[in-house]
Amino acid sequence: MSKTMGDHAPVAAEEYDYEGLPPNFTLVENMAAGAFAGIAEHTLMYPFDLLKTRLQVLNPSPGGLYTGVSHALSTISKAEGIGSLWKGISSVVLGAGPAHAVYFATYEAVKHAMGGNNGNEHHPLAAATSGACATIASDALMNPFDVIKQRMQVHGSVYRSIVQCTRTVYRNEGLAAFYVSYPTTLCMTVPFTALQFTAYESLSKVFKTRKGYDPVTHCGAGALAGAFAAGLTTPLDVIKTLLQTRGTAKDAEIRSAKGIFRAASIIKRQHGYAGFFRGLRPRIITTMPSTAICWSSYEMAKAYFIRHQDD
Repeated sequence: MSKTMGDHAPVAAEEYDYEGLPPNFTLVENMAAGAFAGIAEHTLMYPFDLLKTRLQVLNPSPGGLYTGVSHALSTISKAEGIGSLWKGISSVVLGAGPAHAVYFATYEAVKHAMGGNNGNEHHPLAAATSGACATIASDALMNPFDVIKQRMQVHGSVYRSIVQCTRTVYRNEGLAAFYVSYPTTLCMTVPFTALQFTAYESLSKVFKTRKGYDPVTHCGAGALAGAFAAGLTTPLDVIKTLLQTRGTAKDAEIRSAKGIFRAASIIKRQHGYAGFFRGLRPRIITTMPSTAICWSSYEMAKAYFIRHQDD
C-alpha cells in the first residue's frame, strides 16, 4: 500500500478542503492521529463505560443490582472504591490505539477512493460506506480486548489483570470466546458507525463557519452524531454485552447463549422489550462526550500534522 494518498508536491493548507486529506498526508500520520483519538476517548470516558456494562448485565451477582446511573456510581464508589471505576482500562488502552489507527486509516482511504473528499459537496454514501468499512476492520482487532474489558468490569469479577483474564477465558472457553460477539458487534457497529459518520459529516457542513480546524464544530457535531447513533443501536449493544459476559453469568441459559437471535430471545423472555434498552442513558451519556473527544482529538492531530508539513 502506498504511503501517501498521492504522489504530489506539498500543498498549502488553504488550497484544499480541510475535511479531506491533503495529497501529501501520509498513512503513518493518519494512523497516529487515529491512535491518539482512540486512546484519548476511551481513557477519559472509561468510568461511564463501566457503568453501562454493569447496568446491562441481566442477572448480576448479589450487590451488583443498580437502579440507575447515580445509584450505580455511588454504590460502586462506596463498596469497591473509586479506583474500581477504571478496572480493566489497561485492556482498552492496549487495544484502542491500534484499533483506532486502523479505523481512521480505513475511513480516510475508503472516503478518498469513493470521492468523498472532492469539492465542498456533501457525500453521505461515501461517509456511510467509509464508516462501515472502518468499523469492520477495527473491530476484528478490538473485539478480544473488549471481551477482556467487560469480563473485568462486571460486579464480582475475580480477574486482577488482563493476562490472568485472557488465560482463564482461553483455558475455560477457548479462542472462540473472544469472538463470540463479533457478528453481533458488527451488526451494531456497522449501522452505528454508518449513522455516526453520515451525521458527523452532515452536521460539520452545517455548523462550520470557517475553513481549517474548528474545535467547536468538531466537538458539537461529534457529540450529536454519537448520541443519534447510540440511541438507535442500544438494543444491539445489550445483546453484545450478554454474549461477551456470558461466561460470568449465574444463569445457565445465559451461559449457554450462542448467537444474536438466541441472546435476543433470552432478553425478551426475561425482561420484555424494555430489556433491550437497559443502559440507554449511560450509553448516550458515554457516547456523546466519547465521540466529541474522539473527533476533536482526531481533527486536532490531523491539523497538527498538516500544519507541521506546511512549516
